[in-house]
Amino acid sequence: MSSERGKDITEGSSLIADHHQPPTPSRYESQKRRDWNTFGQYLKNQQPPVPLSQCNSNHVLDFLRYLDQFGKTKVHLQSCMFYGQPEPPAPCTCPLRQAWGSLDALIGRLRAAYEENGGSPESNPFATGAIRVYLREVRESQAKARGIPYKKQKKKPSQDKPSDESSSTLFLS
Repeated sequence: MSSERGKDITEGSSLIADHHQPPTPSRYESQKRRDWNTFGQYLKNQQPPVPLSQCNSNHVLDFLRYLDQFGKTKVHLQSCMFYGQPEPPAPCTCPLRQAWGSLDALIGRLRAAYEENGGSPESNPFATGAIRVYLREVRESQAKARGIPYKKQKKKPSQDKPSDESSSTLFLS
C-alpha cells in the first residue's frame, strides 16, 4: 500500500513539473528562431558589422546570395547541354544553388521574425519590392534551367462540371 502511495506522489510531482514548462515550440517557430539567429550572425560578421537597425534589402539580398554556396539544387547554366531538361541523363558541372522554394520560405520566416523582434512592418527589409523581384527572378531562372514552366495559378470560377481540358492542366505557382 505504501509503495502505491509513493508512486502516486512521484507521478504527481512530475505532472506538476511538466505543467510549468513552456510548451515545446513548433517546428516552424524553431526554424524561424534559427533563421533569425543565423541572419543576425551574418550581419555581425560583415566588415564592418551591420546593426539590425541599419539593415536594408541589400543586406538581405547579399545574405540570400551567400546562402547559395550551401545549396543542394542543381541549376543548369544556359551554356550547359542539359539546360531546360527536367531530368538530365548524366552529371554536369553546373552549380548547386538554394532552391527557390527554400528561399521563399526563409524570407517568409525572416519577415515574421523581424516584426516579432520589434521591427516595424513599414521598415521590414524582408518585405521590400527588391526581395520580391529577386525571388521571382530566381524562380523563373530555376524553372527555365529545368524546363519547368511556372504559371501563376488563376482563380477559377466555380463550375458544376469542369471541362476535360481544364481538369488535366496543372499550374504551378
